[in-house]
Amino acid sequence: MKSRLIGTSGVAVPELAFGCASIGNLYREVTDEDAQSVLHTAWDAGIRYFDTAPHYGRGLSELRLGRFLAGRSGFTLSTKVGRILSPAQSPIAEVDGFVNPAHNDVRYDYSGDGIEEAIDQSLSRLGQTSVDIAYVHDLGDYTHGAANAAHMEAFFGSGYERLVRLKRAGTIRAFGLGVNECQVCLDVMDHGPLDVILLAGRLTLLDRSAEAALVPRCMAEGTGIAVGGVFNSGILATGPVAGASYDYGPAPQTVLDRVGALQNAAAAHGLSLATAALHFARRHPAVVSVLLGTARPESLLRNLEGWAQEIPAGAADLLGEFVGAQGR
Repeated sequence: MKSRLIGTSGVAVPELAFGCASIGNLYREVTDEDAQSVLHTAWDAGIRYFDTAPHYGRGLSELRLGRFLAGRSGFTLSTKVGRILSPAQSPIAEVDGFVNPAHNDVRYDYSGDGIEEAIDQSLSRLGQTSVDIAYVHDLGDYTHGAANAAHMEAFFGSGYERLVRLKRAGTIRAFGLGVNECQVCLDVMDHGPLDVILLAGRLTLLDRSAEAALVPRCMAEGTGIAVGGVFNSGILATGPVAGASYDYGPAPQTVLDRVGALQNAAAAHGLSLATAALHFARRHPAVVSVLLGTARPESLLRNLEGWAQEIPAGAADLLGEFVGAQGR
């Protein structure tokens, strides 16, 4: 796997990463054995970057990943801050899309003390003494609406500086944002530099909204962009079928029509829509890493086949047009 440096951190991230939301029981329950199986599949395929978060199954994803990484070395690890977990008073059957998560309650805290507590909790669940990247998770209007102003105040008041201190201390090696929107990234970059942004769903074959302002700024300032949600929550994998999911909900007709056109364009060059989506992300000049997430080894292997597929010259030209710049 190729690796790329992010910011001025000295951290090199592999170009392909495994996103661990699914092993936190996202949308369906996964056994411990199945979680370990897909992690083994990723490792055996050469993936060495793993991204997780307290949010993923209320700590379940971190616990499972920690068990897998025990005794291993040579990997890059990222987790997220902004949520503090505490033991729940009663069992939780499902919450935030996670089925039978770990029985923890959650509260948001983007202050310096909250961020440090979140890091300490994550390190304990992961069985690590440090992580490579800490992403500030879900800061912004997309998640918090009117409550976001208070969270921004807490983050700018002490949270950002605490991340700087944790980086100097070596507890984290780099930091950035893990979000689904562009504006909050620009707002935080006005406050101080970021090493990397994990951006879900806004720099894809279908949704290129990050190219308007965020991508040029990141490229000018040396901020890496890791991309998640490359299939826009499903539709770029399934195509414009009935019930297709876009942005975590049913796809409207305008999106179905756009995806149909993209699927036809990809097919004309011998590519599946999913493979075109993967190579859009892989070839984009602003992207340092692409996250793939699934709880099924067969799905991961299928995506890895698309990742490794040789791209015909005509399709490479088409993907170049998609990204608005010559692909790598």
